[in-house]
Amino acid sequence: MNPSGPDRLEIEFIGNATLLLRYGGTTLLTDPNFLHKGQYAYLGNGLVSRRLRDPAREVDALPALDAVVLSHLHGDHFDRVARRGLDPGLPFLTTPHAARRLNTLHGFRRARGLATWEDRVLRAGDTRIRITALPARHAGHPVLRRLLPPVMGTLLQFGEVDGPGGINLYLTGDTLLFEGLDEIPRRFPGIDLAVLHLGGTTLPGGMIVTMDAEQGVELARRVDAARLLPVHYEEYTVMRSPLSAFLDAARREGLGERLVHCPPGGTTVLTAPPPPAP
Repeated sequence: MNPSGPDRLEIEFIGNATLLLRYGGTTLLTDPNFLHKGQYAYLGNGLVSRRLRDPAREVDALPALDAVVLSHLHGDHFDRVARRGLDPGLPFLTTPHAARRLNTLHGFRRARGLATWEDRVLRAGDTRIRITALPARHAGHPVLRRLLPPVMGTLLQFGEVDGPGGINLYLTGDTLLFEGLDEIPRRFPGIDLAVLHLGGTTLPGGMIVTMDAEQGVELARRVDAARLLPVHYEEYTVMRSPLSAFLDAARREGLGERLVHCPPGGTTVLTAPPPPAP
């Protein structure tokens, strides 16, 4: 595959919510989850979930990374394999809660927490990536929200340092639908790809803490992204909403042409849209 240029973003789907993003001379990793099939992820408060398939790439087979974008500190998004295998000097951009724990408990001394709507810019040569923390909510009930770690969505804006436009990528994080998400398209119209964390993750007692098919389609409709990439499905025993349910619902709502088909181990490419006509 040809190296990524300044108008080309390569997205490799490793599994669950783990993506390898290559743009220009920069390589990012999202939500590093490298547990193997049969191993258990710790979800906090005594809850665990068994992984159902292997990651498409091992942590020791990653290319050199420039940064990690971590939506939250849950065992299916940052696990013990990633903790041992990743360079502790890597920059992490994540929630303030996760940054504190990465710094103090796990030795990742360059972890930085972003408040909602706060951003950071990474530069490499003539390219830049602006990373903005977006609203997300892992649970609906206030009591359950206190038991789960804070989570963020993320907007990654890829472009040239002095150039116009670029590629806008929205990572939903493990969110449910709530009114705060409606501000995202108002502030950031023209999202090129929405990466939707799905799965309908269900905790004991029937509490759903990630979007199922219907919620995923509704969020896709609200943000009006040009392309939709479903992730975070059929990976763990707590995930009850299959990919097929989301695909069917998206097609019923007229979103079929926006779907990006990229199974674990696959790579898809986004190119910058042409600038608007004068």
